[in-house]
Amino acid sequence: MVSRILVALDRSQTSHHIFQAALVLAQVYSARLMLLHVLSSQSSDSPPDPRMMSLGIEGQLSVDWVKSYHQQWEKYEQESLELLKTFEEQALQGGIETELTQTYGNPGHTICNLAQSWDADLVVMGRRDRSNLTEWFLGSVSNYVIHHAACSVYLVHS
Repeated sequence: MVSRILVALDRSQTSHHIFQAALVLAQVYSARLMLLHVLSSQSSDSPPDPRMMSLGIEGQLSVDWVKSYHQQWEKYEQESLELLKTFEEQALQGGIETELTQTYGNPGHTICNLAQSWDADLVVMGRRDRSNLTEWFLGSVSNYVIHHAACSVYLVHS
């Protein structure tokens, strides 16, 4: 039986499809939703990591650049949280018991750890259609979760 569904979301267009799939599953099973966004400098939509940018600036970062980075990061956090709240409101309007969390960390590890600690029966998440070579070099959050989650995983393709 599925009573708890962890929904891993990012800020991509696919997140809307992921959320809709999770919402349908929650309605079918009368399940609770946990909406999760993991803040990571490795995300494709996060601000660039200043440690990586320093390589082209003779090993040093300007104070203005660091301030700009922090402002970008705060905006990224706030916009991500607002997206989660929008999804939460839609689920609550549909009569689905829902909570949300936004946290820092490695996305794959964080999803698996939260799925276990929250006692999720199912993880719903997206999968980017990367080539095998790209996935081998960059890794894949969905591949990690499939192999390490303590529950079933439902993938929504981009």
